[in-house]
Amino acid sequence: MTEHDEARRLVLALTTAQTAEPQAALAILNEMVELARRSWGEQSLEIEEARSSAFVAICEVGKALHRGQPALPPWAAAIAATERWVALTR
Repeated sequence: MTEHDEARRLVLALTTAQTAEPQAALAILNEMVELARRSWGEQSLEIEEARSSAFVAICEVGKALHRGQPALPPWAAAIAATERWVALTR
């Protein structure tokens, strides 16, 4: 799969996890976080920054879920950052 395909897969997982119960959402995020962390070889700085931003935003959602905090704002940021990554990998 290409980086674009994997990034799109991550957006779908995030939207699925957003509507799941917190423990189920954490399980989904734990399975998918490697996609955002993974190195895709030589990329433009803009793509690398977008990937890194998506990874950090996803981690923020995970921390909020783990602590039992409302995760509405982190979800929006994680999805937006990942969608930006998708757009740049086209």
